Amino acid sequence: MRRTLALTAAFGLAAVATALATAPILAQGGGSRTQSAQAPAMEAPGKRDASLVRAGTYQADPDHTLVEWQVGHLGFSPYFGLFGDITGTLQIDPKAPEKASVSVTIPVAKVTTASAGLTAHLLAKPKEAGGKADFFGPTPADATFVSTAVKRKGADEADVMGNLTLNGITRPVTLAARFYGAGSMPPQMGGGDNVGFEATTKIKRSDFGLGFGVPMVSDEVQLKIAAAFTHK
Repeated sequence: MRRTLALTAAFGLAAVATALATAPILAQGGGSRTQSAQAPAMEAPGKRDASLVRAGTYQADPDHTLVEWQVGHLGFSPYFGLFGDITGTLQIDPKAPEKASVSVTIPVAKVTTASAGLTAHLLAKPKEAGGKADFFGPTPADATFVSTAVKRKGADEADVMGNLTLNGITRPVTLAARFYGAGSMPPQMGGGDNVGFEATTKIKRSDFGLGFGVPMVSDEVQLKIAAAFTHK
């Protein structure tokens, strides 16, 4: 029993000595954390606040505007790819959002997938001279979307009706759009007022003459859109 008490006392003295030795280091560390906590916090310049939307004409930001397409592959899994480098304009007045209009151009030739082989197939020429390509072909025309009407559905949602031209065929399409954010870019990032939206819709490949592989590859295509615009 005496030996146990002696060992306990020894360990206790060692712990006290360690604490005294490390106290200055811990104090310094605590000071650093306090100073860091007092530093001004960084905030994203954009906010989901419609009052920050500046009325006028905007240009699509080709670096941050994307269209994701998704199809069902053989009934086993979904597969998706992207269109980028999108250009166009947006006219908007936050006091009258139903009068907004948008027109964008989508370079189909720049379609992107995770597979070089699949991308090559999407842009492959017809197997026979004078035949029809399976998908877009080697020199596809740009796709376009031009709005025709906007129907407001809530504080930050609206249906955007318009005409989608793809593969030389024009069909009416309705986008379920949602306001994502607005604000001014920091001066070191070029400044300027920005606004962004996200939207979804569904189309059928066969409606645009792109029905190769149906139903092994789904006819229905889900589109998810991230749209960023900068005030001109």
